[in-house]
Amino acid sequence: MVTENLKQVEERIRRACERAGRKRKDVTLIAVSKTKPVEMMREAMESGIVTFGENKVQEIVNKQKILTEPLQWHMIGHLQRNKVRSLAGRVVRIHSVDSLRLAEQIQSDFARLGETADILIEVNVAGEESKYGFRPEETEEAVRKMALLPNVRIRGLMTIAPYVEDPEENRVHFRNLRKLLVDINNKNIDNISMDELSMGMTGDYETAIEEGATWIRVGTGIFGSRIYL
Repeated sequence: MVTENLKQVEERIRRACERAGRKRKDVTLIAVSKTKPVEMMREAMESGIVTFGENKVQEIVNKQKILTEPLQWHMIGHLQRNKVRSLAGRVVRIHSVDSLRLAEQIQSDFARLGETADILIEVNVAGEESKYGFRPEETEEAVRKMALLPNVRIRGLMTIAPYVEDPEENRVHFRNLRKLLVDINNKNIDNISMDELSMGMTGDYETAIEEGATWIRVGTGIFGSRIYL
């Protein structure tokens, strides 16, 4: 199942890149393996997947004890401050930095361990009450403050768009996130040059690619429905 699903996802990514006039290599697929067994992850690895996204720190820790291959792990879920220390040296990106206090905790814990964190700032572009993240109008100020943290590198922005039946409904949110990234870059803030957009999931990643996503996070489209633990 995983192998066949990945073929279909890859073809959809390729076509979306063609429509947008983009190169396939400019979009990285993150296989969202939260709650999925390592056996399914290994099947994805046999198809060439090396980039995985997880929602919980402990799941990353547990899976890395089993999967010792050189994989790229991403923390994509809401991160509690008391879990930050366990991520140092384990992930290549933290996608979900949704508060200044969390960024300061990352700075403290990573500096203590001699590590630097590459992060994305989570933006609640649709203004949903149920979602974490900065409001768009708060994001520039957050970037300016986080830019002062020496062990934190801001690489770009991330959003979780609303669940919709028609992915076209989320196009405006993806477009607005890209515009926000461009606008902040144009401010020439010291130590800031962002070029990454983490946006788009199983239901809308093609639209996100068309609007500039560099990371897409696909779980159900690869592994099937989520297993709740």
